[in-house]
Amino acid sequence: MTINGYVGGPNGENDLMTWNPDAEFMEFLNSNFDSSDTILLGRKLADGFIHFWENALDKNPDTPFAKKIVDTPKIVFTKTLDKSSWNNTTLAKGNLAEEIANLKNSGNGGSKDILVVGGADFVSSLIKEGLIDEYHFIVNPTAINNGMTIFKSLDRLQKFTPIQSKLYPGGKTVLSYKPKND
Repeated sequence: MTINGYVGGPNGENDLMTWNPDAEFMEFLNSNFDSSDTILLGRKLADGFIHFWENALDKNPDTPFAKKIVDTPKIVFTKTLDKSSWNNTTLAKGNLAEEIANLKNSGNGGSKDILVVGGADFVSSLIKEGLIDEYHFIVNPTAINNGMTIFKSLDRLQKFTPIQSKLYPGGKTVLSYKPKND
């Protein structure tokens, strides 16, 4: 996200993201993906995200991070698709809260965390339903005057407990929080 809280431009542009991954930041990303055995995505983000990482792996098969993303099972939440055209991906079409509860109760196919990548509307829906247990905001050293936010559907005050904050040498800052439910 930008320093002023946007996760995309008004039409979903991602040029606000900087990509200067230093070793420490890559360690953070790898740690998050290593702690997860399922990636959740909204339909709008899924196509670009999945194809980007599959292409990155095709171009450079020795990229462990791309391999990790491609190999991790993905669930795409959709109301419009009837069939997944992506590898290693299934569709979830039911009630969002029920689908997430079923994933959590079933151990989501494994014993690790469920990682949500986005997009903005999907994450906004998860936030509104109180379905996110922990946030890791990756703040890019950029700002835009208008764009997409993940908190647009929040209909109440949400307080958070800080877990950690870390500035990485490449310029990104990660702010980690747990929601307070009081």
